[in-house]
Order: sequence, then structure tokens, then C-alpha cells
Amino acid sequence: MEIEVIRFSKTPEATLGRLSVNGRFECYTLEDMVRPRGAPKVWGQTAIPAGSYAVALTYSTRFHEVMPQLLEVPNFEGVRIHAGNTTADTAGCLLTGTAVAPNGRRVFNSWRAYHALLLQLEAAVGQGQAVRLTIG
Repeated sequence: MEIEVIRFSKTPEATLGRLSVNGRFECYTLEDMVRPRGAPKVWGQTAIPAGSYAVALTYSTRFHEVMPQLLEVPNFEGVRIHAGNTTADTAGCLLTGTAVAPNGRRVFNSWRAYHALLLQLEAAVGQGQAVRLTIG
């Protein structure tokens, strides 16, 4: 399974993207701000570095459930895809939503978007497929 996030809005507060699964639009994403190249990472306030990452379904001790985790993200630990509506909910993770606020600082229907994506991930992993997420 190939997941791609194309970022389309970057502000000092938030980063919005469009997430596609195997080339088909699935939902919107919200992350913290993208730091300028060479700027230090700020824990819980920095978007995931652009790149390609393996995704595994692993148990989250924070959320107490099995969730998607991006593996081997440079200078990050425990990066997950999960539900949430604003950058206050991200802590450096990728949030999902079915719509975005006009001001670009919020996603809506996050749980619904997350659950739909999670079902696809579980099916792919259950069939033995590797899952890879690319952020551009």
C-alpha cells in the first residue's frame, strides 16, 4: 500500500496536506509547522520531515490501542497517524480530517477520516502488504 501526503498550505501555525492511498484521494492532513531547512526541531511543534517512511501498526502506550506508526523518522520518535483537530493535538504527528477550516488551522471529522484510513491499513497489513508513506 502506498500512501502519499502532498502538502498544500504551510503557515507559521500549521501545515495542511492531501492524503492519497494508492493514488486515490482519501482525506486531508494537519501537522505542525514546517521548520526552515537547518532550523532546529522543536519537540511537539515541528512537522514530519519530507521523505518516505515505512508504516507499521503498533501498540501506542499513549493512546492504549494499535495505531499506525511512521518508522525511522529522523530526529522523531513515536510519530503516528491519528485523530485530532488542531496542531495542539499533533505533538509532531499526522492528523486526518474530511475537511479543512478556511483559516487552515483545523481539520474536521477527524475520527471519521482516521477510522476509514485505519480500516484500509489493517486490511493491507492483514494481506501481508508493506505500507509506505511519502510526504512531499
